[in-house]
Amino acid sequence: MRPADFRDEGTGDVRMAQARPSMQELIRQRRRAGFVGRNEERAAFRTNLDLPPEDERHRFLFHVHGNAGVGKTFLVRELEQIARERGALTAYVDESAGSVPEALAAIGRRFAAQGHRFKDLERLLTAHRERRYEAETAALGAPEPEGPSSGSMAAARAGLSGAAMVPVVGAFAGAVDPAQLAQGVDRLRAGLSARFRSQEDVQLVLSPEQVLAPVLLAELADVARAVPWIVLFFDTYERTGPYLDAWLHALMTTDRYGALPATVVVVTAGQRPFDTARWGGFADFVTDVPLGPFTEAEARGLLADRGLRDEPVVAEVLRLSGGLPVLVSTLAETRPDGPDVVVDPSATAVDRFLKWEQDPVRRAAALAGALPRQLDEDVFRAAVDCAEEEVDGLFAWLRGMPFVSERGERVQYHDVVRAPMLRLQRSRSPRGWRERHARLAEAFGRWGAEAEADRTPDEWWRDEAWRELRLAESYHVLCARPRTALASVLRDFVDACGEGEVVARRWAQALVQAGEDADAEGVAAWGNELTEALGRGGVLEASAVLLTKGGLDARGRAKAYRRRGTELGGHGEHAAAQIQFDRAIELDPDSALAYEGRAIARGHQGDYGAAVADLAEAARLDPGNARILTVRGDYLRVTGDCVSAVRDLDRAIELDPTRAAAWAVRGATRHRLDHLDAAVSDLDRALELDPGYVWALARRARVWRSRGEQERRLADLDRAVELAPDVPWVLCERGDALAGVGRHEAALADYDRAVALDSQYASVYASRGVCHSRMGRPTEALADLDRALELSPEYAWALWQRAVIHLELGSRTSASTDVERAQRLDPGLEIPWVREALRDPAD
Repeated sequence: MRPADFRDEGTGDVRMAQARPSMQELIRQRRRAGFVGRNEERAAFRTNLDLPPEDERHRFLFHVHGNAGVGKTFLVRELEQIARERGALTAYVDESAGSVPEALAAIGRRFAAQGHRFKDLERLLTAHRERRYEAETAALGAPEPEGPSSGSMAAARAGLSGAAMVPVVGAFAGAVDPAQLAQGVDRLRAGLSARFRSQEDVQLVLSPEQVLAPVLLAELADVARAVPWIVLFFDTYERTGPYLDAWLHALMTTDRYGALPATVVVVTAGQRPFDTARWGGFADFVTDVPLGPFTEAEARGLLADRGLRDEPVVAEVLRLSGGLPVLVSTLAETRPDGPDVVVDPSATAVDRFLKWEQDPVRRAAALAGALPRQLDEDVFRAAVDCAEEEVDGLFAWLRGMPFVSERGERVQYHDVVRAPMLRLQRSRSPRGWRERHARLAEAFGRWGAEAEADRTPDEWWRDEAWRELRLAESYHVLCARPRTALASVLRDFVDACGEGEVVARRWAQALVQAGEDADAEGVAAWGNELTEALGRGGVLEASAVLLTKGGLDARGRAKAYRRRGTELGGHGEHAAAQIQFDRAIELDPDSALAYEGRAIARGHQGDYGAAVADLAEAARLDPGNARILTVRGDYLRVTGDCVSAVRDLDRAIELDPTRAAAWAVRGATRHRLDHLDAAVSDLDRALELDPGYVWALARRARVWRSRGEQERRLADLDRAVELAPDVPWVLCERGDALAGVGRHEAALADYDRAVALDSQYASVYASRGVCHSRMGRPTEALADLDRALELSPEYAWALWQRAVIHLELGSRTSASTDVERAQRLDPGLEIPWVREALRDPAD
């Protein structure tokens, strides 16, 4: 039977069941049916949707603001329903999004649920997450290509020596010298360009909004042809505004990202008015919506809607609630039958409300449900003491309460209600408070352990679902035993820093909230200080605070030093990074990660012998780590111990056959051993695993050169330049290949472009100098070789090439000086005819 036939059959009851709305829809409908007040605000929004965008009275932005409890979220939800009634496509974003990409992901999910999937945006958001992880964890283990185009060993320029590249490059402005920061950003950009397949991928790491926003606008333009309005709602703006406001302002008032359809309306809601310094000049398209407590008429209207008309009761509710909508709704919900039942909510409004609820199981469930920061049915089940068969009904009842709002797949209490409920439970039974939070911590820990199965700690931290479980466990363990749990949670904060500033900020905010909820001032102080440090100088500054304040145990301090080393290394501060790894090893001599990090810092400084020794210790501590073996294999290759390098790389590939870097480095090593067919095979495999692996393309091009296959060599380098058009060493490699087949003008163009990108790149000056020499331009050649040696005085190959120019210009003494110095630097490198020419006085 065809599916369509199956759907057409069956009883009327089945079809009726299929047509029934969900529980969530019924709850929303009932709440909306009881929405009272804010008539002027709702009318203004409706009127705005009646006006075409070209009408001067039309407003593109509504900003709702007011203190906690005045009903901002309720009004925003009502405005969203009004918009949908007018056929609008809507999206709602709150503080669960911690960055612009996360906000865009939330918008995409909301649109998809309404039948409009933004596929290009989804694709780029997925790529952003993948590229960001690759950038932070890449250990590619390959310094800048050696040979005629390399001279200096500036591994950072190649971006391929295993530095953990950090995407939030602006976060360290307060902690790093500006000139060093600018150089670090350039190195980071160059490294990412060499690693990734396109400049779009690089931007997705460094400035994701630059790539994502234009795609959002393009897809908004497409969908705008199908719907009359698009309305974007940004709630809890006091929390989301710090990262959304500047972006939203640029999106709406500039052409930076492209054209925004005129049928887009934006609604923001937060506790504070708009920043007049930023938005003050755009009052003609903004509607300011300040919210205060209900007027008496609005409050009476809501109470009447709830069936409360007895004047003494109404007067008492008005007096005690102060007109705050959430308290008016809460006090009215169970319809108190006399003014003596309505008592002061300042102690705890919800506790008093629960006195009116006659069912003790419901009262206990409402109190227990306040303990977690967010609830779903599983969390609710762990929080409450009730029979299993009662859970579904209790949770459905709780979801319908006025102080409970939806947050994606979960619900949460309103702060105005949750805070006094927590104070009540903490003060009434301190032991019960600790036991309940400990039970919740145990539940989240158990769920987290299930998610950890068969995965490494690095993989745990990359998993957003696991992080949320870990964060919830941390919150509850802090509430249960703040003094003893603080050190372990601060260690977790260091790990969270490894996932970027957004994740770190969530950990800091959890510390603040746990400290406030548990009345643990020390915990809250830590959270506030770390939040401020993240705002001042990102992860680097926050890790400095951790180390100077002394809140970490020895293990935690070692983690913090490792994190600082990684951050500094990502910005090219390798000597400073090495110092941090030194300290980490002193505190935790069994940390393979610390030895690995120090090895990479040493490798960037050219100290490959010490780097190999560190990697040997790292491999002893973590013998099954393919990444460590890959990096050590690469450094052994650089030092000339190719046999040992192949041994390490064989083992790395055995442990992880999907690690493209291991295949690529083994291919380069086999090239040095003159095993050309095996080298090509390895590099082919690396490129099968990662078709955008620029370094592997350049290495395979060198093998083609050794085999005399110049067309294949140029084809690989053309592809490399296509993938990384702004990476100097890639341009220099192709320039060398072009010069090698006599295409000097084309080679010169690549060299010129490389110099424009990096005026401190000694290797490209040397190669360009040789190109000028072959074109019969000795003066230009000498100038370039002088510059190369000014930048890299121990560049032996450049000294030999300059000796050639000196001979051409008749300066035998200068040529002899260069040759003597080159021989001292590298006895194995020489140009025989130059030596012979210097020995023959008649020449």
